[in-house]
Amino acid sequence: MRITGLKATPVNIPLEAPLWWSGGLYPGTSKVIVEVRTDQGLVGLGEAPSTDVLGTIEAMGQRLIGQDPLDIAACESVCLPPWQIVQNTDDASVGKAFGAIEIGLWDLRGKAWQQPLHRLLGGKLRDRIPFTEYFGFRQGREMSPEAVVEHCLAMREAHGSTFFEGKLILGDPLLEIRTVRLLRDALGPQAMIRLDSNMQWSLPTAIRILREIEPFDIRNYEDPVATFEEMAALRRHSAIPFSSHVADLRRAVALGTPDTIVVNFAVLGGIARAIRFIGACEAMGVGFWCYSGDTGVCTAAYLHVSAAMPWIREPSQSLFRWQVGDVIEGGPFRQVDNMVPVPDGPGLGVCLDHEALAHWHRHFVDHGPLDHFHDPALPGRYRRLPLH
Repeated sequence: MRITGLKATPVNIPLEAPLWWSGGLYPGTSKVIVEVRTDQGLVGLGEAPSTDVLGTIEAMGQRLIGQDPLDIAACESVCLPPWQIVQNTDDASVGKAFGAIEIGLWDLRGKAWQQPLHRLLGGKLRDRIPFTEYFGFRQGREMSPEAVVEHCLAMREAHGSTFFEGKLILGDPLLEIRTVRLLRDALGPQAMIRLDSNMQWSLPTAIRILREIEPFDIRNYEDPVATFEEMAALRRHSAIPFSSHVADLRRAVALGTPDTIVVNFAVLGGIARAIRFIGACEAMGVGFWCYSGDTGVCTAAYLHVSAAMPWIREPSQSLFRWQVGDVIEGGPFRQVDNMVPVPDGPGLGVCLDHEALAHWHRHFVDHGPLDHFHDPALPGRYRRLPLH
């Protein structure tokens, strides 16, 4: 089998309502869907977490023509210089670009051998994977603590959800403290509550907030401050575990925090490198779970790897309920009683919905990539947080 071409399609996947985060309004995500085509008619699906690497993916696709897609190491050597150089240049986006393609190569391997990805990774330890519901302050929707609580209660009633994670990012410490108190009172002691600040707080304000919310059993707080060094200082004041999207395991181990890394597989360079990274996390006692906001292609990769890797023990993040579309048949994935079943089809076990792919590509062409940094109160300027 040989690679005959690669198609890279940028798409937008909007949310049903924009969510406030530290950079402004978060309206959804823009991704690149990768199709690795072969002379045997098989197509491998991959996904890049952002559209800035579109040109790089297309250039790599030209270099891969004629390569054996089952020889992933050889494909990497065609596309990337040595990894230590990739990691230490001023532009590591080539690793992210190849990571998207590499997911497609694993999908091809499973399709060629008629095996689901989890079987290629050693077999699944679990049939269903836990994901959190999301909450936050959404424009035109939940803009008060009471409304956030009502949303979570509705998710519990309709879908059996008891795992929740959210952003309470309006720059007001008292608002966050009050919302957490109301959430715990309404959801009861058994519900999981995780928070994500997107680095909005200064260290003094974070100390104050965590002192107030610690009695409400916060399972994890993601990026409460801007740096690992500030997290280490914050650790002296709080027992709440921390996580981060910054995949710097060396610093996490050296500083003793964050407790968990949360990241996209393509950012790590693909599935093979993600597995090695998760193994390193296990050896060093640092947790790992998966990112949110992806299409069904990358989510399927999360499901398979989480099924095969015992170290991924906590729920991964999820925006499933808020995503208004997807590029896979039957998507987006939806959790029931906190869980999503692991696909059992060959490879990733998902199929492209070509009509949906074309629709969300047109959305990208018509509107451009979704802007995560828009603040209606500051037209033409970037929002500045922390405010305290």
